Amino acid sequence: MAKHFQGGGMGGANMMKQMQKMQQDMLRAQEEVEAKTFTASAGGGAVTAEVSGKRQLLSVTLKPDVVDPEDIEMLQDLVVAAVNEALHEAEEEMSQVMQRFTGGLRLPF
Repeated sequence: MAKHFQGGGMGGANMMKQMQKMQQDMLRAQEEVEAKTFTASAGGGAVTAEVSGKRQLLSVTLKPDVVDPEDIEMLQDLVVAAVNEALHEAEEEMSQVMQRFTGGLRLPF
């Protein structure tokens, strides 16, 4: 005869508590990453971008010598590169934090 699992016992209650704790820990970890700032630079530090863990651009800093009216395209490329790298760092940290909870599953967050 096959045994049937019946939910609602102490095992089920403990499992629910563990799941709730894991969810709270995951949300807390996510909030910690979102509260951080990530900084990256391009052009040997000529352009620096700072983004939040929520992936929002906070600031862009330009060294005066990078501002060349004859080469606006280079400056634009450096800004894009710095911003994208800072965003990548924020995304990478969030992925690492979430991976602790998902065991490597690629779940949206």
